[in-house]
Amino acid sequence: MGIRTSVNHPASSRANLRLVRLGVDVPLLLTLFTLIVFGLLILYSASWDFSRAITENKDPNYIFNRQLLWLLLGLSGAIVCMFINYRWWEKLALPAMAVTILTLIVVLAISEVRLGAARSISGGSYQPSELAKLITVIYLSVWLFAKRDYINQLGFGLIPMGLILGIVGGLIYAQPDVSAVLTVVVLGALMFFLAGGDLRQILIVVVVTLMVGWFVVMANDTGRARVASYWVGVQDPTAAPYHVQRSLEAFVKGGWFGAGIGKADTKHTGLPVPPTDSIFAVIGEETGVIGSFFTLGLYTLLLWRGMEIARRAPDLLGALLAGGLSLWVAMEAYINMAVILGLIPFAGNALPFVSSGGSSLVSSLIAMGIVMNVSRVSEREAREANTRTSDVIDFQKRRDDRPPRWAASKPASKPVGEFKDKQIKSPMAKRDPKARRIKRAGKN
Repeated sequence: MGIRTSVNHPASSRANLRLVRLGVDVPLLLTLFTLIVFGLLILYSASWDFSRAITENKDPNYIFNRQLLWLLLGLSGAIVCMFINYRWWEKLALPAMAVTILTLIVVLAISEVRLGAARSISGGSYQPSELAKLITVIYLSVWLFAKRDYINQLGFGLIPMGLILGIVGGLIYAQPDVSAVLTVVVLGALMFFLAGGDLRQILIVVVVTLMVGWFVVMANDTGRARVASYWVGVQDPTAAPYHVQRSLEAFVKGGWFGAGIGKADTKHTGLPVPPTDSIFAVIGEETGVIGSFFTLGLYTLLLWRGMEIARRAPDLLGALLAGGLSLWVAMEAYINMAVILGLIPFAGNALPFVSSGGSSLVSSLIAMGIVMNVSRVSEREAREANTRTSDVIDFQKRRDDRPPRWAASKPASKPVGEFKDKQIKSPMAKRDPKARRIKRAGKN
């Protein structure tokens, strides 16, 4: 992406050129920056009353301050991942997956129950299931890249991948976290598709994913209750779950342009957990339909840039990492927004970069750091290839412009006329009558 220097704005042009030299995808970076700033603004508006309630009126900035700390940690991780060549994940994927499985086992061993589920450790500040989604995408990218010549063989492709997803999904399901299990399974199917799996096997993956998803939901009391309440709400919106009713109420109050940042009242009158699951309802009430579509557009732009980076990746590993991680972040956002609008059964997916929660924020930022690195490596290798091509062309041009070696060593031939004059003036020519006649004819 070339950006020319401007005489009128030299400082901004120099900054843009530095970004270009780094190989950073500028639209993706601007989208991410907008989501983070907008998310902090909405989170502060949605969390101050909730913070007072959970701290007994001691600290209205409690949730916001914690989010800032997690943001600094996540940005640090994203910057590190942006400058580490993504091919290093071929060595790091297996240890990372082992650590992830270990933390999921620790969650079950500690059994720290909060809101009816054991999903977190360290006082609820860390949820390993969020990290498991990130590591699953990374591990599957590396695994599918290594098995790219065999993925269309049932014994080397689909079945081993099903075992990998089964182990991770089973440990998450035991917490229980049904939505995270379904997210992991759907991500596996999407990754298999991106890796170029056979159409028949892709259809098998889709069918198996739907069957497993339905079985997981129906085998869980919470899942059955959510599906039943969702179906009742589809038939009669007035009988929808309380969470959906209050969320729709917030959107109705917001109208087209919203009540204004900080001026919503549904978050104070019973909207469930406005800083986390219901934060999109706060966006709808405070910024209206326009702000809601703006938020949707940001995630769509993020997905588009991620898939474009995947398309330009120098190898399949880079394409799988960029495409899989972008799909994961966008899918989390779409599911959260669809739940709040009552379009799908309730799920516990966070709104990336906006919802309160350190695990989600750090994991999402690290994912974007890896996507940025794929962009950097692609740009760098493209520049190196262009430089090598230019050097070859210049060398060939210089070689073509040089005179041949035989021309430099052979004396230059003399003009024909000059040779004839010398013949005429030579002593032998003077004794030749024919030559004398030619000479007299020339004088006449």
